[in-house]
Amino acid sequence: MEDVIARMQDEKNGIPIRTVKSFLSKIPSVFSGSDIVQWMIKNLNIEDQVEALHLGTLMAAHGYFFPISDHVLTLKDDGTFYRFQTPYFWPSNCWEPENTDYAVYLCKRTMQNKARLELADYEAESLARLQRAFARKWEFIFMQAEAQAKVDKKRDKIERKILDSQERAFWDVHRPVPGCVNTTEVDIKKSSRMKNPQKTRKSVYGPQNDVRTHSPTHTPAPEKFTKYCFPMLFQINYWGGQLDRHRLKMSKVAESLLAYTEQYVEYDPFITSTDPSNPWISDDTAVWELEARCVFFKFIIKSLCQRWNLTPNWSH
Repeated sequence: MEDVIARMQDEKNGIPIRTVKSFLSKIPSVFSGSDIVQWMIKNLNIEDQVEALHLGTLMAAHGYFFPISDHVLTLKDDGTFYRFQTPYFWPSNCWEPENTDYAVYLCKRTMQNKARLELADYEAESLARLQRAFARKWEFIFMQAEAQAKVDKKRDKIERKILDSQERAFWDVHRPVPGCVNTTEVDIKKSSRMKNPQKTRKSVYGPQNDVRTHSPTHTPAPEKFTKYCFPMLFQINYWGGQLDRHRLKMSKVAESLLAYTEQYVEYDPFITSTDPSNPWISDDTAVWELEARCVFFKFIIKSLCQRWNLTPNWSH
């Protein structure tokens, strides 16, 4: 399939890519759906137009090219404009984007005041759901999205428009519109029969085990920001909290502990033996004799009153 896409992008024999003038704007690097169908019939020995549409829709569903104004990845044999996806986002790279990457992408979309970047209804619902799920780390996600939005603003207007559409198409493949087929799902039985069923998990904005260190739509600046600034922010918050804590010198703490011990040593059975002694651990029966004469209760009341006298006065 990728060989066919490479032939489509050939400068001499491929599909003609052009810039279309629209009202007060230009649409760069596009081609029509009818151009794709005609090219397939001419170069792939396809005689049936329905077969060409089926093959083109299959390629679009995998994200090799996409409509510039629709989230539904399908091919139409008309004047609908399409654009090729950058090879970096091709399915052969075994992308398995995380929900945090999707949250960063949606959050970044809300920061850009462009009609073409407004969230669809299902995307707004996904953003609200992700915000609840990642409530504890949402500040980190927001700051990462803000950093990427600042980098995007420095790009050329036409380049930014193309990269925004390619990034949107990437997420239309991995987080498709409800009701559309998700071509990235792997059959469990087929996966278990593979020698290496586990794909390499790569983050969209920070792939692992890969020579590339950033997406083509983002420079390494956000990664440096994430790598160095967030640990510093954590340290600042931590030490700021430590400064707000009430602290005492060790000499004051020891002095207070000694005064407390001297005051209550008389009532501590581990230090001072009780009078009368406990009959359960000694042979002294004075407690039983006092209880028989109803004197033990008065003795207990006296001891409790002495102990209560040491406690501070409580307001009633």
